[in-house]
Amino acid sequence: MSHSGGGYSIWHSMTKKYSIYFVLLILFIVCSIINRNFLSPMNLANVSRQIAVTTILAFGETTLIICGLLDLSCGSVLALSGLLSVAVFKSSSFLAGSMLVAFGVAIVVAVFCNIINGIMVTRLKAPPFIATLAMLTMARGAALFYTNGQNIYQIGDYTKIGQNSFMFIPIPIIFLVLTLIVTWYILKHTPFGRSLYAIGGNEEAAVASGISVTRNKMIAFIINGVFVGIAGVLFMSRVNAGLPNGAVGFEFEALTSSIIGGTSFSGGIGTAGGTLAGAFIVGFLNNIMNLANVNSYLQQIIRGAIIALAVTYDIWSKTRRSKNIMGNIQDREA
Repeated sequence: MSHSGGGYSIWHSMTKKYSIYFVLLILFIVCSIINRNFLSPMNLANVSRQIAVTTILAFGETTLIICGLLDLSCGSVLALSGLLSVAVFKSSSFLAGSMLVAFGVAIVVAVFCNIINGIMVTRLKAPPFIATLAMLTMARGAALFYTNGQNIYQIGDYTKIGQNSFMFIPIPIIFLVLTLIVTWYILKHTPFGRSLYAIGGNEEAAVASGISVTRNKMIAFIINGVFVGIAGVLFMSRVNAGLPNGAVGFEFEALTSSIIGGTSFSGGIGTAGGTLAGAFIVGFLNNIMNLANVNSYLQQIIRGAIIALAVTYDIWSKTRRSKNIMGNIQDREA
């Protein structure tokens, strides 16, 4: 009896821990049945390319959400940083034509915007929702003001980083894997990562244990800024233009990937692998709806429903865990 109970406990723990990967596998199988073109190497490569930018953004969102923050401005900051990167690359100065400089410009701009977010949240005590919403408007306005609302075309070799491949692997996917590894290592194997979980789980307890909440939140925003800058270069390179109106709504796709991947909106829970699985679930759903010729307006309804379900499940599971913890404490006291 105890063996069967132990086996059930192990199975329950496994399914709970890896449920998102089971969902991804089931979705993959269902999509392959619905449309035979889904499994074609070209289609799967296109899906990976399409989700690369938003998944990199999602890793930044995951880092922030784990410690009780979020970023609604990443799409607009991506557009601003990528646009200025293209402008410097095309300029007549001695910095022109260097992709290294282009990446540097994009990352510096994105980090600067995220430092402002961090100051508003940690020093001015603005709610992350309000602070990053303000940055969303400011960054988009700055991008439109810089070009007077016009796109920048003929960007030359800038497109290579987003459209070429290295040893048959698309370069955006290489960046996706690198940011996955960096996020996984930070969250899993560094004191900073453990501090983020502690802050998101219980900020008052984190302060009492000697964790510098302000410093760690600022670092989380800076990491997010680095990821947004990288995503900005990849996006502009992929679309072959500097678009001040580009990446609209990318922040919601990044948030969706993170939440579906198991990151809790209330903080303290989340993994890099789960976020990657969530991003592929979103990518596969979008892809199969396009292959099945689902109406674009209906697709928006479905995406919204998925977000609502993911957040509802997150709240329900968090409440259930709290009740179980309280029940265990009461049992021990009894």
